[in-house]
Amino acid sequence: MEYHLQSSVHILGNGSTRDPNELTRAKDLPTQLVISFTLGLSAFISFCVLRPRWSTLYAARKKQVHSGMSPVVEPRVSQMNFKLTIGGMNKASTLPDLPRSFFGWIPTLWFITDEKVLATAGLDAYVFLAFFKMAIRFTGYATILAYTILLPIQYYYDGSKTKFGFPSWVLGDGEVEIYDEKKPAKEHRLDGPYLWAYLGFIYIFTALAVFLLIDATREVMSVRQRYLGGQVTITDRTIRLSGVPSELRSEAALKEYVEDLGIGKVEAVTICRDWKELDALMEQRTHVLRRLEEAYTSYYGRCRRQRRRNTLLAVEPEAHDEEAAPLLNGNGNLKDGMVRRPIRTLRYGYLKLKTKKVDAIDHYEARLSILDEQIIAARKKEYKPVPIAFVTMATTAAAQVAIQAVLDPRFATLLAYQAPSPASIVWRNTYMSRLSRVSRSWSISAFVTILSVVWLVPVTGLAALLNIEDIRKISPALADVLEGNEYIKSLVQGFLPTLALTLLNVAVPYFYDWLSNYQGMISQAEVELSVISKNFFFTFFNLFCAFTILGTALTFEKLWDELKGSLSDTTRIAYALAGSLNGLAAFYVNLIILQGIGMFPFRLLEFGSVALYPITLVAARTPRDYDELRKPPVFSYGFYLPQPILVLIITFVYSILPRGRLILVFGWFYFVVGYFTYKYQLLYAMDHPQHSTGQAWSMIFYRVVVGLIIFQLAMAGFLASQQAFVRSLLVVPLIVAGLVSMYRWEENWGRLSRFIALRAVKEPERVRGEETHDERRERGLVFINPSLVSPLEKPWVPGSRDGELEDGGFLPRRQSEDMWAGSGDIEDGY
Repeated sequence: MEYHLQSSVHILGNGSTRDPNELTRAKDLPTQLVISFTLGLSAFISFCVLRPRWSTLYAARKKQVHSGMSPVVEPRVSQMNFKLTIGGMNKASTLPDLPRSFFGWIPTLWFITDEKVLATAGLDAYVFLAFFKMAIRFTGYATILAYTILLPIQYYYDGSKTKFGFPSWVLGDGEVEIYDEKKPAKEHRLDGPYLWAYLGFIYIFTALAVFLLIDATREVMSVRQRYLGGQVTITDRTIRLSGVPSELRSEAALKEYVEDLGIGKVEAVTICRDWKELDALMEQRTHVLRRLEEAYTSYYGRCRRQRRRNTLLAVEPEAHDEEAAPLLNGNGNLKDGMVRRPIRTLRYGYLKLKTKKVDAIDHYEARLSILDEQIIAARKKEYKPVPIAFVTMATTAAAQVAIQAVLDPRFATLLAYQAPSPASIVWRNTYMSRLSRVSRSWSISAFVTILSVVWLVPVTGLAALLNIEDIRKISPALADVLEGNEYIKSLVQGFLPTLALTLLNVAVPYFYDWLSNYQGMISQAEVELSVISKNFFFTFFNLFCAFTILGTALTFEKLWDELKGSLSDTTRIAYALAGSLNGLAAFYVNLIILQGIGMFPFRLLEFGSVALYPITLVAARTPRDYDELRKPPVFSYGFYLPQPILVLIITFVYSILPRGRLILVFGWFYFVVGYFTYKYQLLYAMDHPQHSTGQAWSMIFYRVVVGLIIFQLAMAGFLASQQAFVRSLLVVPLIVAGLVSMYRWEENWGRLSRFIALRAVKEPERVRGEETHDERRERGLVFINPSLVSPLEKPWVPGSRDGELEDGGFLPRRQSEDMWAGSGDIEDGY
């Protein structure tokens, strides 16, 4: 049998094998380091300079307290024109004040304990940072083991290929032999003991990763049970019932039914109803209110400019006496009616071809008054009930019993789930029919699957940059330039693909977040978990699996030939996988360097907010617009969690491969910098209004185990490519163990990740002490559609609020009248 991988390697004159595209070159590493350090250091220095000056941005959570603002929970639902203000102090006020010195904030941040993270940022933040801590431990221990034990073994068996006292693969230009039957057996095989060391380290690193993962899982589950069982929130005491039968769709009937089950006393019941009409009116009111505020802003801006002109006229009456006389009253002030009011152009008639101009303020005030009357009347109507209800029990234990039990013997009837936080509920989806929710969910899932194929097009283009042969087919002149200048070649093939992949990884999550919000989920917490899943699938499948295949030996012309050959000879798959991973080692080193050194400081800087701030400041016109500029940015785990999981998987896969040893070092650096970055943002700078009770850890567990299985498959293929078939087969038990652990997750940890154990509930004997983060956040909340009860707030106009910001804020200091007055006119036809 012949094992020819001529598409992945070719035979050099000296009998060795090398990647034809030279994907790993020693010069790529310093180029990437210089570029990444330049980007990262500039961003980090900018952050250190701006942090004490722009405290409204970089210490937004503490600034809310110091400025007298109450923390605000504002659900991301368009029809909710309201704010639920939670009384009391934001617990971020108990965080230590970070020194204003250049680097003094780093030690203070380091010594903030996990208990303080729980108390001030909540369970989700603790779980997120726990993953980084686990990854830091693995990459740190694995680096020590690889460089103290595996490196000397490599040095002993590969000492003839050393440079500066290190094997050549340490510096990034080493080679891995791939079996070729035309070569003598002794030339295409590595020494037997050397490969046994590989097998041993597959087991060692797997055991290390499993130990750290299970240890972190135990700690997270223990903390989760203590945290949730030791607090009293309305969310913990409330269950969400779906499939409520028609005879129970009233508050009294459902309350009686649940209490008859004998699980506890019912405190409150909310039957969801078809509030579509009311929600639509509230949405219209929000739009009209905004337009009215803009009209007021424009008008007061004109008045202010007119007063300034009048002041000049009063100072120099002799120069403008005749011109000023008709404009001023006896007190030197502007006469009533002399300032032009904003105009609104209305269209009406057949096809709305006729137009007329009306006073904008009068028009929007009239519309607002009409909508208020309609909303008040709509709130008194009876709406058709739907098969969803929220039942608040008297105790957390009673709610947990209901959630973990089967309440009704009929199919899909009275299914109980843990209720989301009231502020997280997407009320418009509660009265969406089950058929609509299911069809939306399946259709969007199918669309995301199709997109995974579509994303192969840009990924293939990026992969082409790694292959000089593909570049030559597209542009021979460019290929000649690259081959003629090694530094340009290093930049194009080393830096540009990693940068493009990074930008793609930043942009796609926003699109998936938009899709998830239209999937019909009941709460934003569910949406966020869905975003984590979608974004990880994108990064893992498109940016790792597909890129690994398309970016290596399997070029455009040979891809189909390799796939056809793999159908008749399955061993070629393992050989191709081993060769492709080896060829892309330098690319993934560059990617992790760019992400960890170059990009994390930009996240710390909140570059997007800083870059967009001049635009949003110019666009801000009304008091409400300026107030929204002061809100903390929102931290979304769906955006930030998938990529670190992928980086950990990459470090697994390359932890033993000869060309990938540097990934361990830079992987450790990536997770250390990421831990500091996200710890700062979660505690001081960004808010996270959703509360998923730490359920993201189950997703982390599954994906880390998948990463270990990919690592074991890759190493089995590597050993098979060296004709070490027995040692390759000895990897199979690890793969089986990984699959079994995924299967047994539900039995071992799954229920603990979703429910609160009854033994953990300390409510009956609990001594009320300091409130948890969630208790403070949910104080005063109730399970009711805000459209039914939220106040019909008046427009924010000049003089209605204190517009002056504190010194050092992200907004410039200005007087109230300046800020609320806006920039001036609104155009006719607005």
